[in-house]
Amino acid sequence: MQAPIQLIDSRGKYKQTDGNIISCVVSQNGHYVAFATADGDLWLVERKNIQQPELWQKIQPHEGGILCLSQDITPSGFITAGDDNQIVRIIPGKEPELLVKTKRWVEHMVTWFDKEGSSSKVAFVEGKQVHIYQDHFNKPLCVLEHDSTVSDLTFSKDGQNLATSYYNGATLWAIKDQKADKIKDFVWKGSHLVIALHPKEEAIVTSMQDHDLHGWRISDAHNMRMSGYPVKVQSLNFSNDGKWLATSGAESVVMWPFFDGGPMGKPPTELPGIPGGYCTIVKFHPVYGDLLAAGFIDGSILLISPDGEKVLPITLGQDKDFGSITALNFDMAGSLLFFGTEKGVIGLVDLSASNE
Repeated sequence: MQAPIQLIDSRGKYKQTDGNIISCVVSQNGHYVAFATADGDLWLVERKNIQQPELWQKIQPHEGGILCLSQDITPSGFITAGDDNQIVRIIPGKEPELLVKTKRWVEHMVTWFDKEGSSSKVAFVEGKQVHIYQDHFNKPLCVLEHDSTVSDLTFSKDGQNLATSYYNGATLWAIKDQKADKIKDFVWKGSHLVIALHPKEEAIVTSMQDHDLHGWRISDAHNMRMSGYPVKVQSLNFSNDGKWLATSGAESVVMWPFFDGGPMGKPPTELPGIPGGYCTIVKFHPVYGDLLAAGFIDGSILLISPDGEKVLPITLGQDKDFGSITALNFDMAGSLLFFGTEKGVIGLVDLSASNE
């Protein structure tokens, strides 16, 4: 019987490491990809060395585990936060640089860049506070206070606003002129876990502890409830044009329409998935909005068109014992797809036309 076609076999490489992969990101200049493990290892892969796993580099930037990973303002750099209460800058070939010593663990951090890459903002969660730095880590641009621990955060596309989630709701903040002002509070009782902000800032959606999604129309705070998931939704991602919200949490990839009055009163679209296995993470292609990458609990990754007619296997779980897909991302051009798993597998797949 002929082996199933998997893109990673012809266009990629993977490596078995130690520890659950919690995150993977690409550097601002696209030259490096970093993979963080909960055990404290950070794997750095230079793009030119994708086909040579023996050259992939491992460092340990913290005394203990890594809690989160993000891009840095430096072109080839990354920022990590560890359970040693340190936020560290990593530039390949240099010693890790301590940026901030925090009082509590930092488990959530996001970075925003302008199109030229000349200006940036970094926001991280420390308990009930969100600290925001601009361009450099000399002092905070501002600190956002919340009534309960912040569970997630995300910047708007232009970096001027920030959405945060926490127990009993979410808030949209305006960030400018060395300060932050509340645009609006969005209230709904319960534990909000993950947050997504519509690219045109028309809606905020969060995943809930009780396997539902809750959303608000930003203009009037009208409530939206999206339910029916068999497991907790851990991943939300809007398409670039804002027409679709892709979600994990079901055997198929669930897509909610945000056009023609949706999602209120509109059924979701269910894209092909893996029978008997839940989707764990979703990520739209950064350039071609008609492509979506989805990872599954069995280690499969599928590249799917939103109409469900085209499905390209990146990996197939029944063939490779990778474990659940826990991290999944594209580079900014969408020419590179990379991932990590709960069993410590890290992998990269070249999607560029030059490799066809």
